[in-house]
Amino acid sequence: MAKSPDEKFLIKDISEACSIPKKFLETILLDLKRAGVLGSKAGKGGGYTLRRHPSEVNLAEVVRLFDGAIAAVPCATHKFYESCEECVDEVTCAVRHAFLEIRNATVEMLKSDTLERLVKNEAKLKAKGQKAPVRKRD
Repeated sequence: MAKSPDEKFLIKDISEACSIPKKFLETILLDLKRAGVLGSKAGKGGGYTLRRHPSEVNLAEVVRLFDGAIAAVPCATHKFYESCEECVDEVTCAVRHAFLEIRNATVEMLKSDTLERLVKNEAKLKAKGQKAPVRKRD
């Protein structure tokens, strides 16, 4: 969708193009719609569209939507904060401060990456003949 932000996309077509089961894809699309990233129109001529320009949708927003907290430990999260049971003094906890730095750096990186930037990077990689690394499954 970020490649053609003005087009309407049908669930069936997205499902086939991305090899994603339709029911699973419907859940993802509804979450994105509720978050204001996508819009939809039912009926003839309908489909899903981006509600915002791809440059306005950053990866921090998408990660938080689907994965929740960005931090690895609950006491270092911003939007999903929980104190640690084991922690004696959160203010002087070196582990918490280390994870706060990691979270802050990660959030900044994710905020600076947008759907538009992903599309441009993909085009550059394809032009160079490079492929994304394939994850090996255990």
